[in-house]
Amino acid sequence: MPIHKTLIALLAGVACASAAQAQCLTDAQVADLTTHYFAKTPAANIENLTDADGACTRAKFNAHIAPRLGKVVGYKAGLTNPAVQKRFGTDKPVWGTLYEGMVQPSGTTVEAAFGARPLFEADMLVRVKTAAIHAARSPLEVLEAVDQVIPFIELPDLLVQAPPKLNGAGVSAINVGARLGVVGQPLTVPVLRAERYALLDALRDMQVTVTDAPGTVLGQGKGSDILEHPLNAVVWLAQALQQEGITLQPGDLISLGSFSPLLPPKPGQTITVTYTGLPGAQPVRVSFR
Repeated sequence: MPIHKTLIALLAGVACASAAQAQCLTDAQVADLTTHYFAKTPAANIENLTDADGACTRAKFNAHIAPRLGKVVGYKAGLTNPAVQKRFGTDKPVWGTLYEGMVQPSGTTVEAAFGARPLFEADMLVRVKTAAIHAARSPLEVLEAVDQVIPFIELPDLLVQAPPKLNGAGVSAINVGARLGVVGQPLTVPVLRAERYALLDALRDMQVTVTDAPGTVLGQGKGSDILEHPLNAVVWLAQALQQEGITLQPGDLISLGSFSPLLPPKPGQTITVTYTGLPGAQPVRVSFR
């Protein structure tokens, strides 16, 4: 399917999901989910939710966790990679909220058991320059509305007793597993149009590789694995947030999704993600104890 038709279909899905009648998890169920989130212990499974159920539950869950996590620093687009979508039985992305303290610098060491169901994946962030990003309909228009591209290892937490039972809406309900992430050295978006086109091509064609300390390749993917171009995740997310009355602000971070399989961390492991073909991109690294 041509990329413009793919995006139109995704955006139509946003509108339909917002218009649907939502049936949330109960207040008691969300309170229990919150307790397990902060205890880092597996919560009861969340099964067979509709998109509207997931969005409504996410709003409740975020209202519970936000007072202890601090201010919002950005948002994450999840399930933007077809391989990851397949794992959760869906064909469209979902989104979650990133809070202060979730984003740590490259080289950070964290507990391998940093969550109830901890995982790691190769990801990438962009930093919003202007709220005009909501008008972006192409990767080039996104690039005109962001000022940084940032290497990123996300450390999500699928939280429930049996993550394979989560569908896409269930992933949405747990705030897309937002827990932690490690940022590398930012790349500044160039001013010159020709350089921006070169950056767009590099983001689409780059090879993203996950290795451990001995150099064993644990996972890899291409930039185009995310919605044919990773910045298409921003097009989708900006529209999804707007449908729910949320406006991105300068300085907000946006997580684009996974370039690699989601893998469980092991104590003593050091993970490095490299972005081959993206000029100036330095590796980003996290260690587990």
